[in-house]
Amino acid sequence: MTSRAFRIWSFVHKWTSLVATVFMLMLCLTGLPLIFHHEIEHLTLPELETLPEDHTAVPVQSIIDRADRNRPDEHVLYAFFDDEDPLVIVATGASPMSAPETFHYQTFDLRNGRQLQVAQPTEGFMYVMRRLHVDLFAALPGMLFLGLMGLLVMIAIVSGVVLYAPFMRKQPFATVRTQRSRRLRWLDLHNLLGIVTVVWLAVVTLTGMINTLAVPIERMWQASELAAMSASHRDRPVPEHYAAADRVTGEVRAAFPNSHLLTLAFPGTPFASPHHYGVYLVGNTPVTSRVLTPVLADAASGEITATRAMPWYAQTLFLSQPLHFGDYGGLPLKLLWTVLDLITIVVLVSGLYLWLGKRRGNKRATEEEPDYLLEDTA
Repeated sequence: MTSRAFRIWSFVHKWTSLVATVFMLMLCLTGLPLIFHHEIEHLTLPELETLPEDHTAVPVQSIIDRADRNRPDEHVLYAFFDDEDPLVIVATGASPMSAPETFHYQTFDLRNGRQLQVAQPTEGFMYVMRRLHVDLFAALPGMLFLGLMGLLVMIAIVSGVVLYAPFMRKQPFATVRTQRSRRLRWLDLHNLLGIVTVVWLAVVTLTGMINTLAVPIERMWQASELAAMSASHRDRPVPEHYAAADRVTGEVRAAFPNSHLLTLAFPGTPFASPHHYGVYLVGNTPVTSRVLTPVLADAASGEITATRAMPWYAQTLFLSQPLHFGDYGGLPLKLLWTVLDLITIVVLVSGLYLWLGKRRGNKRATEEEPDYLLEDTA
C-alpha cells in the first residue's frame, strides 16, 4: 500500500468514525440494559400465585372481556402471550389503527384471570433506553438516521482493518508500547481493542442496520403477503359478531401443536383484516422461536383460512433482532455481549481522545505519530 493510499484510508476512517462516534457511543450505553431487557422486565412482575396442579384455567375470552370493561371507551386490539410465564397482556386503544405508543396494556394471569399491577411498557427507564436505542424518539426518520450512522460505522470498521495491516507487519500482535508517550499507548490500545472486537462490532452493526428497516419491512409485508392472505374475504360483509378468542386459539393450537402462540391480533388491526383474526406463532427451537408464522382465522367462525411462511426479508429481520442483543444463547452469551459492548465503549472514547489530542495542537503527539502511518509499503 502506498503512502497516498494509506492517507486516503486514514481520512475515510477518521471522518466516518468521528461522524458516527457520538451516536455509536449512545447506542452502546443504551444497549447495555437492553441486553438484559427480558430479565429486567421479569423482575418487575409481581410474584405469581401457586395454584394446585388440577386447577382449571379460565377462558381467554373472559380475560379479554374484563380488559374491555376496564377500558370502556377503547377497543381491544391485541393479546400478547408470554413465552415463559402463564401471562397474557391485552392491549387496548382508541381505534383499531391507533399508534402502538398510545396503547394501554393490562396484564393477566392466564391460570386464574387475576389482573396484575404492572407498569406500562411505554414509561420508565427501560422505555427511554429502548426508544433512544431504536429511533431517538423520532419514529421512522430516527430509525433511518441510525441506519445511516450504522453504514458509516461499517465503513469505519473496514478502513480500520485496512489501516491496521501495515502495523501488524512491524509489530507483534497485541503490542502496546508502554515505554512511549501516553498518547501512543492509547493509540496502540485503541487499535488492539478495535481489532479484537471487529467481528462482533460488524455483526452488531449489520444487524442493527437491518433492524432500522423494521417499519418498511413490516409495511411491505402487510401490503403484499397479508393482503394476499386475506383476499378471499375482501368482498364479504364485515361480521357483526366475532368468534370467541378461545375458539380461534383452539383451532390454531390444534393445527400447529408444536408451536407457541405469541400474538392474537383482533379484526380491523394492521396485523389482521376486517374479516379475520391474525394469529402469530413461533416454533420451539432456538431459531424457529424467533421467526413468526402468521395464520388468519375467520372472524365470525374462528376457522383457519390462510397461513404461509414469512418471506425472506421478514425472516432476516426476525433473526437479526435477537442476534443484535445476544439473545440466542442465554445468560452466557448476554454476558459476552456485555463485555464486548464495554470494550467497544473504550474504543470509541479512546478514538475521541486521540482526535482531540491532535486538535489541541499537541506538538509532542504530532512528533510521535507512529511511523507506520507515514510508511510507503508498496
